[in-house]
Amino acid sequence: MKTEKINLNISGMTCVNCSNGIEKFLSKKKGVIDTKVSFASSEGEFSIDPELFSKEKLISSIEKLGYKVEEDFKHLEEEQKRSFNHLKKLFFTSVLITSTIFIFAFFNILDETIKPYVIFALASIVQFYSGARFYKLAYKAVTNKNYDMNVLVALGTSAAYFYSTFVLFLPSLFPEHLRFMYFDGAAVIITFMILGRFLEENSKQKASDFLKNLMNLAPQNANLIKDDNKVETVLANTLKIDNIVLVKTGDKIPTDGIIVEGKADIDTSMITGESMPVFKKVDDEVLAGTLNTNGIIKVKVQKELQDTTLSKIISLLKSAQSKQIPISRFADKIANIFVPSVIAISILTFFVWGILIGDFQNAIIASISVLIISCPCALGLATPIAIVSSVSRGAKEGILIKNPEILEQIKEIKYAVFDKTGTLTKGNISVSKTNIDEKYFQIIGSIERYSEHPISKAIVNFIENKDINCSLEIQDVQVIPGHGIKAKFDEKEYFLGNKKLLDDENVIISKEHNEYYNEELKNANGVIFVAINKETIGCICLEDQLKDEAVDVIKDLKNMNITPILLTGDNEITASIIAKRLGIDEVYSQVIPTQKYEVIKKFQRDAKVMFIGDGINDAPSIKQANIGITLNSGADITKDAGDIILINNELNSVVKSIKLSYQSMNIVKQNLFWAFAYNILGIPLAAGILYPFFGIMLSPMYAGIAMSFSSVTVVLNSLRLKVKKL
Repeated sequence: MKTEKINLNISGMTCVNCSNGIEKFLSKKKGVIDTKVSFASSEGEFSIDPELFSKEKLISSIEKLGYKVEEDFKHLEEEQKRSFNHLKKLFFTSVLITSTIFIFAFFNILDETIKPYVIFALASIVQFYSGARFYKLAYKAVTNKNYDMNVLVALGTSAAYFYSTFVLFLPSLFPEHLRFMYFDGAAVIITFMILGRFLEENSKQKASDFLKNLMNLAPQNANLIKDDNKVETVLANTLKIDNIVLVKTGDKIPTDGIIVEGKADIDTSMITGESMPVFKKVDDEVLAGTLNTNGIIKVKVQKELQDTTLSKIISLLKSAQSKQIPISRFADKIANIFVPSVIAISILTFFVWGILIGDFQNAIIASISVLIISCPCALGLATPIAIVSSVSRGAKEGILIKNPEILEQIKEIKYAVFDKTGTLTKGNISVSKTNIDEKYFQIIGSIERYSEHPISKAIVNFIENKDINCSLEIQDVQVIPGHGIKAKFDEKEYFLGNKKLLDDENVIISKEHNEYYNEELKNANGVIFVAINKETIGCICLEDQLKDEAVDVIKDLKNMNITPILLTGDNEITASIIAKRLGIDEVYSQVIPTQKYEVIKKFQRDAKVMFIGDGINDAPSIKQANIGITLNSGADITKDAGDIILINNELNSVVKSIKLSYQSMNIVKQNLFWAFAYNILGIPLAAGILYPFFGIMLSPMYAGIAMSFSSVTVVLNSLRLKVKKL
């Protein structure tokens, strides 16, 4: 059997049940081997037997369900943007009209004779303009035998709306004590349900922005060296293997390759996570998107643009984004049982009262009361109001929750994986100490001012903070990429750099300074030697300090039975020492983004994983993890990829996020319990179960009051999130 894999961009999906419906529909088709449709990324991945089911037939089948297949990613983005803007318009229209309905209903602004007709007109707009999407989605759900919340909304609001309409225009059909209208209730249900959809779609829109930013990371152009040694600017995507390109200081590497001439300091932070530029020389590999901070090199192309490490990262991000949302749609699952049950009970109620008892008035009243009291207002509000309160509380605490759905997953997290640089550490290179006499500081600072290297800037800052002026005129300054600086002052030769520089220049390192150097390396500190006329005068130690709250955060996570893990591009010695200081037992060092991504996937086989990072190189891991958390100080791409952004850059907000999740889900469960308990108790009352014994018949008015009371209870319970202690 032949198998063909097809990836399609699908627009028009408005909730996770749309993707489920497409999967169910296509899985029944002969020739369709496998289907995977992601609402989050608007992508479908299909395996078909081309002899039995063609690509054209696949597209046609999807479009018959009412969705569009967009071959071009740009068209998909445009369609999604139009859909989102329309949803936003529906929401604000619904809020405005519903608010107006309440003003007219509870304040004596209009004459009593025309007020109900004005409210009817306004409610009709909400019902059939704003609420039209629920009718369409309910129809799709029913045709696919998937009775979800959309069916509940369409059913409940229709019962309330049409009952009220008949009372308004045909009052003689009802006794005077049953002439009540519920236009405001129907409008409120639709408004809050659209709010929930709006929040969901807004998160989905933002989740795809990071891909566009990452795609722009690689340079568009490259300096191609032709056979006659002339340099021509060409498009980077036209480069072929074995082409030679010129990369100047400040340029980005256009594609993966090997240096064939020159040397330079390369900022690889977006790929490897190293906080300091890495010295690269002839025969060393360089990667697309990395930055040449100092030097001029010629690079031989080893991979075409679509095969570069950066392209693989983008591919991993797309894969991570396409994964199905694992959140449990508890309300929708119950609704698949609840909706048919409500319809059956309503019909049964009419049959018993009308056919068996012969009381058609009570039959109509009871069956409508069943539909009104089962109107899913509390059920619809149970999750969205709790989520709105949770997101609001999070923002107050400096926690920006971009994707509210992850609140349900945080409580299941078993592993918290941390990047090091800029996440657990402050991300700023600084001088920790030195054994050099201060009389040399002015000269050292003046020499370092000639370099833009982060280490040089750290040394200059350290010296200037001691109120020492670093403005001496230095002669013959040579910045040697990856090594350090040579310079002359007052007829003396100065060397400031790493051990490699001193070895190359035959500088004598004293025993004392060599021991100092080795000792600091064991403490995970970087060390710069300073020498005058071929003899060392001392060392300058550099460090990236741990954040003040890092140790406490790791301890708190352990107390929650969450295992902290360190995942970093730094060397093994540095990573191990940092982990020991923090109390982290499991460490992965010297890993590039693709390896980080694989480590995350490995842990996900066992349990759910949270990843906390801040660099561009962390983006694939952040998207692959069940929960991705990034700092506000991090790269824009990473912030776009994350589910949560810590606005205040405080690590203890990670612990607060987990606690907020626990509280939010407890509130949601309480809300759902109340919503369903109310229906379980209210529906039999509406059906008239007490009438034979006590003569009590629950009229639509009291059914509406009960429905409103359950909604108020749910809302007040949700608002507790704003004041609960984290």
